[in-house]
Amino acid sequence: MTDGSGADAFAEFLRELKDRSGLSYGVLAKRLHMSTSTLHRYCNGDAVPADYAPVERLARLCKATPEELVELHRRWVLADAGRGKKTAAVPPTAPATSAEPAEPAEPVEAVEAVEVTDAAAVVAPRRRTALVAAIAVAGVLGAVGLALGLPSGGDDDRGERPAGSVSVAGDDRAGESTAASPSPSKSSPSASPTATAKGEGKGAGGKAAATPSSGATAAVPLTVSAAPYSWESPCSQRYLIDKPSGEVPPPPIEQDAAAWVAATGAVSSGEQYVTLTVQGTGEETVVVKDLTVHMAGKRSPVAWNDYAMGYPGVGCGGNVPTRSFTVALDATRPAVVPEAGHRDFPFKVSESDPEVYYIRADASAYDVSWYLELDWSSGSRSGTLRIDDGGKPFRTSGNNGRPAYEFPLGGKAWEAGDGSSS
Repeated sequence: MTDGSGADAFAEFLRELKDRSGLSYGVLAKRLHMSTSTLHRYCNGDAVPADYAPVERLARLCKATPEELVELHRRWVLADAGRGKKTAAVPPTAPATSAEPAEPAEPVEAVEAVEVTDAAAVVAPRRRTALVAAIAVAGVLGAVGLALGLPSGGDDDRGERPAGSVSVAGDDRAGESTAASPSPSKSSPSASPTATAKGEGKGAGGKAAATPSSGATAAVPLTVSAAPYSWESPCSQRYLIDKPSGEVPPPPIEQDAAAWVAATGAVSSGEQYVTLTVQGTGEETVVVKDLTVHMAGKRSPVAWNDYAMGYPGVGCGGNVPTRSFTVALDATRPAVVPEAGHRDFPFKVSESDPEVYYIRADASAYDVSWYLELDWSSGSRSGTLRIDDGGKPFRTSGNNGRPAYEFPLGGKAWEAGDGSSS
């Protein structure tokens, strides 16, 4: 057993989160892709994980608040350092006395890191969150395409635009359309064309914009890049596919997810994680007033096989980005709701100050087709952007009771998981 008040305090905090969640060790272990016995050891203080990522993932599954995530990280740092000190004190020739796998010793720097104040320990996750947000902005802006065009007038699955397309409308929600060619992959190059918008008032540079009846166009002062197949973490991402396991290719990396989904006819299983990058096209400030959910259809969940993207035995984790929102698609009137402790709309963007929004939509009882609309204003101008999946609504289906499959790390074929999807 790992000794020391640091390890005890860390384990106690984990137990509190686990008990509050109401989830069993078995359910949590399955979602974390670790063994139930390993999770027991963490929560009982018998072992301290060498990596913080699975701990953070566990906390998020238990609905920990941002403040609790910071406190958990502080306790893990203290517990991890205590383990390092104990390991360093063992003589090199001492025989092993436990059947449990030995936790790897930490470098001297990790031990010294806890000698600072608690405030310094809290800084680490905040810096990491800022770094992740910065990387997401730089990577997605430079890679994900944008499509701008008017709504087709229907909410069915028709349309030929690539993944992450966006439509635009002015105050009257109508107008001419303009073509754009975004890419479904976050790694593909893209341009940021302007789109047609009708409305009254002054446009960029103080020039008067055309009225709706004039037939003139005005450039929309912002762009939106949508990545409909982002992964919160590989372990949380699953897809339903109407094919036997022998006909399904191995899980892709996140950058190739859109192409993999298209090739297999997959549907997001249980939840869908959509990343939106919003940026102004000039120095003027644009207010992103609201983001709303619109339903295009609800059906019974598809009776297909459920395939997990994470590899069994590989730790998964992540943090909670600054602009994170959830959508309960099973609700009668789904809404975009900020994660606990996070700000809600409105936000401001410009060319030099973009925003990244992370939307986690979940479904359990239905197979749901849905899309988003983003309302913006700049000076006396305003408009609405429709955000969907290549001209079609996003699609997310419940997966309860569906046969579950996992692809072992280094394996050659899908294998049945330990029970059905939950």
